[in-house]
Amino acid sequence: MTRKYIDCREYKSDANCSVAIAADNDDELLAAAVQHAVSVHGHADTPELHTQLKQLFKEGTPPLEI
Repeated sequence: MTRKYIDCREYKSDANCSVAIAADNDDELLAAAVQHAVSVHGHADTPELHTQLKQLFKEGTPPLEI
């Protein structure tokens, strides 16, 4: 099984966020990413947000530096 991650450092935002989230499965990663996007970045929890976040998942683990 390959870990997957999403890394806010790769995307410009007003928050200048440096959070990276990794998990062993898509469902767990999506749940954490949605919670972060809603609570920190102010996004609405919609099906569209879920779809957008899934498209940003990468295999492996986040690099130490971007």
